[in-house]
Amino acid sequence: MLIPAAHSGYLSWEDYQQNQQRLRENAQAIGSDRRRSPTREGPALLQGLILCGRCGQRMTVRYHVRHQRLCPDYVCQREGIEHAQPVCQHVPGSGIDEAIGALLIDAVSPVALEVALNVQQELQSRLEEADRLRLRQVERAQYEADLARRRYMHVDPGNRLVAESLEAEWNSKLRALAEAQQEHERQGRQDRQALSDEQRAAILALAKDFPRLWRDPNTPDRERKRMTRLLLEDVTVSRGETIFLQIRFKGGAAMRLTLPIPPNAWQQRVTSPEIVRDIDRLLEHHTDAQIAVILNERGIRSGEGKRFSRTIVARIRRDYRLTPRYDRLRAAGMLTVQEMATALRVTPDCVKIWNRHGLLHGYPYNDRNECLYQASADNLPQKVQGHKLSERGLAKEITSVSAKEVQCEA
Repeated sequence: MLIPAAHSGYLSWEDYQQNQQRLRENAQAIGSDRRRSPTREGPALLQGLILCGRCGQRMTVRYHVRHQRLCPDYVCQREGIEHAQPVCQHVPGSGIDEAIGALLIDAVSPVALEVALNVQQELQSRLEEADRLRLRQVERAQYEADLARRRYMHVDPGNRLVAESLEAEWNSKLRALAEAQQEHERQGRQDRQALSDEQRAAILALAKDFPRLWRDPNTPDRERKRMTRLLLEDVTVSRGETIFLQIRFKGGAAMRLTLPIPPNAWQQRVTSPEIVRDIDRLLEHHTDAQIAVILNERGIRSGEGKRFSRTIVARIRRDYRLTPRYDRLRAAGMLTVQEMATALRVTPDCVKIWNRHGLLHGYPYNDRNECLYQASADNLPQKVQGHKLSERGLAKEITSVSAKEVQCEA
């Protein structure tokens, strides 16, 4: 049989039990399903602390790379591993870890610690009152034991029946006295944990150091996990239309959080509707490359967080079925270079030369400087109207054009 604390030992029975519990939690290959497991190097903040809100088992961690960063997912797959059952729950972990980190920083704020210290001081005063009551119980047990002893000492030894009865009563009172004294000493050791002024100052200083240490990028992930385990007992998660968290702190306090389900990877890379509308408006007057320059000057980034380029704008235009600039200009009555050349009875090269030197006004519809032209004669230059320019006259008008460029019909 085992009688705890029957003899003085190197360790107390409570310390031995705590060590055994820590060994079970730190075991890698053995242990119950609800063991915590030791902290590891990954960024999953709640590794070993998160419980499934459906089956109650501890959830494991999976990692995937997103934007060159490790992102955790919490998965309840015990039944799937042991009995080939479907995964119970699969919850994205990045949003949960951020919410828990913000919650811990708020919990270690100066106001929260000051309130906790005031509550602890109030509880300490109540514990002192409880200690006085336990001391009175010890005094009462001592009085009853002394009274039973006096009765036993005054009994007639010849009356053995009465003597045995009084002796049994005396022994019973002595046992009650010993139990009352042990309870008083045990509770006294637990209650004599009042905080000194230096300890209170150190706890309040922690409110300034903890947020700085938590946000420091040089702080290892393992240290953040250890700090989390000093503050949290466990976190139970349930996924439905939202993510519901039940958080238990050390000491018994509890809190609930509701988080939205984060978007999938493809949803995070979707271009916002505002940017699509801006591109649609800019297509009235600009090409794809010009639109990319304008958006970059405004500091706007694509759904993947990249700078805009001609190919990105073209892809967005195709994916969202925006009307191309060519179709917009054609709908406005613009003519192609061939149609404009036919209307002016010149060659297409002549139309391009006139456009290059400002005698015609072309509207580019792509980034290869291909243009459409206005069909109204009112918008044509006066020298072009009526085809009054000859080859020699055009050469005089455009002195910078070479002889090859002016070989077009009058």
